[in-house]
Amino acid sequence: MPTFEDSLKKLETIVDQLEKGDLPLEKSIKLFEEGVGLSALCKQELDAAEGKVQILLKQRDGSLKPEPFPTEK
Repeated sequence: MPTFEDSLKKLETIVDQLEKGDLPLEKSIKLFEEGVGLSALCKQELDAAEGKVQILLKQRDGSLKPEPFPTEK
C-alpha cells in the first residue's frame, strides 16, 4: 500500500497533467478517475490522523495534560 506522501505526490502529478489540457479524452478520464481514488485515499488517511492528534495543555500545577485536538465539523 502506498504511503500518504506517495499518494499525494501521484495526485499532484495527475493534476499537473490534467491542467495542461493536451491529453486525449480517454487518457484524461482515466487519470481523473485515478485522481479521485487517490483523493479519497488521502482524505481517509487525514481523517484517521485527525483523530489521533492531541494537544498538551499546561495545568495550573505545571504538569501537561493531553486533550483531543478540537475539530470543527
